[in-house]
Formats: sequence, structure tokens, C-alpha cells
Amino acid sequence: MTNKEKETLVLARLAAQTMDEKKAEDVRIIDLRKVYGAPAEYFVIASGNVPSHVSALSDAVYETIKKATQQAPHKIEGYQNAEWILMDYFDVIVHIFQKDKREFFRLDQLWSDGEEVAISNSNNTKQ
Repeated sequence: MTNKEKETLVLARLAAQTMDEKKAEDVRIIDLRKVYGAPAEYFVIASGNVPSHVSALSDAVYETIKKATQQAPHKIEGYQNAEWILMDYFDVIVHIFQKDKREFFRLDQLWSDGEEVAISNSNNTKQ
């Protein structure tokens, strides 16, 4: 794995770990590097309970990644409604849904050709 690939995975894990710590539900990292036509190398997908939780998760991801890597997302969409917030970090796209929207759009199933990645690289990995 190259340094850039490692940095990209670290960014995806930072986003996932941050949301997990903030009580997001069903946090997943999907490796899309081997999926033809994928818009990013990794998707990080999570659910929040209500709009305020979804926006709080987005805020936490933004602050954590900015502090750790000095990177801000290229684009953030959906923040006003907080039903589905998309944070585009180019190689990593973070999707934060309200539960019903996640069930409706089913990104997990749509991109099931990707491989799920452990949120942590420690021995206590969460899959």
C-alpha cells in the first residue's frame, strides 16, 4: 500500500471512528478501489437518529479531520435538511443518513461489490 493509499484509509477510519464515538448507528467503511466506475476509493456510511444528530455527526467529522489532517471537504451537500449529508473528500465520501433515508437509498447494497473495511486497525477491530 502506497503512502497516499494509507493516508486515504486513515481519513476514512477517522471519519468512521468519530461517528462511532458520537453514537452513529451501523457505521461502515466500504473499499471501492476494485469497483469499476466508483466515484471514490472509500465510502463511509452511517446513520443518525434525527436531523440534529445527523448534522452533529457531520460537524464532528469535519472538525476531527480538519484537526488531524488540515483537510476540509471539497463539498458538503444536504446539511440544511440533514436527512442525508454527503461530505466529499475526493478519495473518501462520507454519507450520513437519517435511518429511513438510508433504508430508502440502500447505498450499502448498491455498492456491495466493495469490500467492508474494519473501522479500526487494532486487534479490537469492529467490522
